[in-house]
Amino acid sequence: MLDIKFIRDNAEAVRKAAVDKHIKCDVDRLIEVDKRRRELQVQLEVFRGQVKEDGQKIGLLRNPKSPWYVKAIADGKTEADIKAEAARVQAELAEIKPKIKQLEDEEGPVLEEFEQLMLLIPQPADPAAPLGKDDTENVEIRKVGEVPTFDFEPKDHVKLGTELGIIDIERGVKLSGSRNYILKGDGAMLHQAVLRLAQDMMVERGYVPMQVPVLVREEVMYGTGYFPTGRDQAYLCERDDKSLVGTAEVPLTAYHSDEILKESDLPIKMCAMSPCFRREAGAAGKDTYGLYRIHLFDKVEQVVICKNDIETSKAFHEEILANAEAVMQALELPYRVVNVCTGDLGMGQVLKYDIETWMPSRDSYGETHSASRFYEFQARRLKLRYRDGAKKVHYCHTLNNTVIASPRVLIPVLELYQNADGTVTIPTALRPYMGGRERIEGQ
Repeated sequence: MLDIKFIRDNAEAVRKAAVDKHIKCDVDRLIEVDKRRRELQVQLEVFRGQVKEDGQKIGLLRNPKSPWYVKAIADGKTEADIKAEAARVQAELAEIKPKIKQLEDEEGPVLEEFEQLMLLIPQPADPAAPLGKDDTENVEIRKVGEVPTFDFEPKDHVKLGTELGIIDIERGVKLSGSRNYILKGDGAMLHQAVLRLAQDMMVERGYVPMQVPVLVREEVMYGTGYFPTGRDQAYLCERDDKSLVGTAEVPLTAYHSDEILKESDLPIKMCAMSPCFRREAGAAGKDTYGLYRIHLFDKVEQVVICKNDIETSKAFHEEILANAEAVMQALELPYRVVNVCTGDLGMGQVLKYDIETWMPSRDSYGETHSASRFYEFQARRLKLRYRDGAKKVHYCHTLNNTVIASPRVLIPVLELYQNADGTVTIPTALRPYMGGRERIEGQ
């Protein structure tokens, strides 16, 4: 969420951000509603102040022992004069209270509309974000690793996994419908191995491992910016007013919501391994083959909460990107880093880097990681703050990035490490998690 003062002072920039990000919002209506909101607040403050003042005055007028009453008598006022003044103030008070009620009745819907409109306002992108309509216009920053060639006809991950007996999509669909799967034996172990490698590497880098809820209150989804615009992508548990999360970013970022931290507490660096749930609404017919776009997956996520300083945020953005790249390099997978264009940015993201890994079956790089910088957008929604050395309270900055997500990453692992005989070589970094074995040979 943006500061309303920033929106008022930079309305044109906010309108442009909405256009650039393809997000529908009504900045003009928000400014209009905000104006009325502030007018009502001023009027209510005046009337409430008058009610308080009149209430105190009546108390003094009706108390013969009060200094004011004693002085009034000394100044020549009679008891009748004082009673008359008390009656006048009481009548004035009786006239004010209905006016307050009328203003409060008007204020309720105005505040509700104001809050709803504020939730739809996007954060302007960093000038470094390329202007573009969608992910086809993301800009490559660098490529790492060589795309291999095969001296045999390579198989895709579904054929490999099925023949090796480690992936069963047919029965996954039988149990849960489309975009579901089952990993068996070495498939399940390989899935767990990449997650454990990623988590171990993050812990070595000083990130605190967390085990977090994946079923959360709706206010947590609103606070992290996934609601209201992303509501159709979430699995909802309406009876309990809760939602399954699509990423551990949600509970990690909200962990200190409604708190005022000490500046010395920052930065806070956390990581969590969790299941993630996504409905993939609107993705009908898109990436339906295999393990690329599925409803349930597991992910190791990293989150940083830092002080309100742009240069500090930028430095942590590079750090979390480097953390994810280190995992890819440990797996020896060829990948590229792209600067995500405005049309592919989320509502709160200022800048985002994606890591895309080479997938032979797609004959292209496929997205496997996203590293996002939010500044105070999420912190404002979550009331996530800290107090500096001068006792001034600021909103924190937040950042997050995928460390690894599986089974999507198993696509390049299986396809790039396959052998002519149909076996798969286990990446060296994963062998300690696979009993020291070097190959998956079927079961």
